[in-house]
Amino acid sequence: MPDAKKTLFFSRARSLTANATLEVHWTYDTWMLAHGTAGAVMKSGGDTWFFLTADYAFGHALERDAAAVVLANGGKVIGSVRHPLNTQDFSSFLVQAQHSKAKIIGLANAGGDMRNAIKQGADFGLVAGGQRFAGLLVTVVDINALGLQATQGLVLTDVWYWDMNDVNREWTKRWQTERPGKLPTNGHAGVYAAVLHYLKAVAALKSDVDGKAIVARMKDTQSDDPLFGKGTIRPDGRKIHPAYLFEAKKPEESKYPGDVYKLRDTIPADEAFRPMKDGHCPLISG
Repeated sequence: MPDAKKTLFFSRARSLTANATLEVHWTYDTWMLAHGTAGAVMKSGGDTWFFLTADYAFGHALERDAAAVVLANGGKVIGSVRHPLNTQDFSSFLVQAQHSKAKIIGLANAGGDMRNAIKQGADFGLVAGGQRFAGLLVTVVDINALGLQATQGLVLTDVWYWDMNDVNREWTKRWQTERPGKLPTNGHAGVYAAVLHYLKAVAALKSDVDGKAIVARMKDTQSDDPLFGKGTIRPDGRKIHPAYLFEAKKPEESKYPGDVYKLRDTIPADEAFRPMKDGHCPLISG
């Protein structure tokens, strides 16, 4: 099974049976995020790391997967510190990161925690002192909230960006009719794509009663939607599609609201996610 936090927000189609939980997992997981971002940072010389980690399963998994990439590429993890979810004051954690002298401060957290760490890190002069942040889960909403002045140069991995092509931009316009001024993230796009694929399976079966049959149909049928294109779903439930390495733009590079990323690399679908043989999913073993 995929090893990231799993909620409907991450586009999960689910069926409970007497023997197992069957599911389809869209968008991202911690392995994909860590390998995309940590791998890119290592290539640019960021070979010593200190992690600020949210102290729950998601943060632990993100640190674990990123640290594995660092070590596999000859880097060194100098240390880490775990903080409670929804931490307001990162001062003690940032001081530890600063004193570590690590080139990279890996943010194995998300949302408000990640934003607070970057904001307060600027107050402590971490970036001015030569250290860099690596955001392991960053969305366009985070970049907008922090501003490009604070996030310029930040490298991140994502599977969908509203301004990446004409199709995404047109879909975003439709989405914004009820949400003026807001920007969709990979989560919104993933829900749309997953539900569309689910509805196709229901239509093919002419019934929405048997959840097990629906999920099996979703796995047996190639997905095809305007936002992610053609894709496949593995027996372990992981939806396979490309991932993208982005860099946050400098303020002067942004031409309009939401114009925040520049594409650095495309990670092919067959390389973007953890190989199924390494997942040890109990639902497909034996």
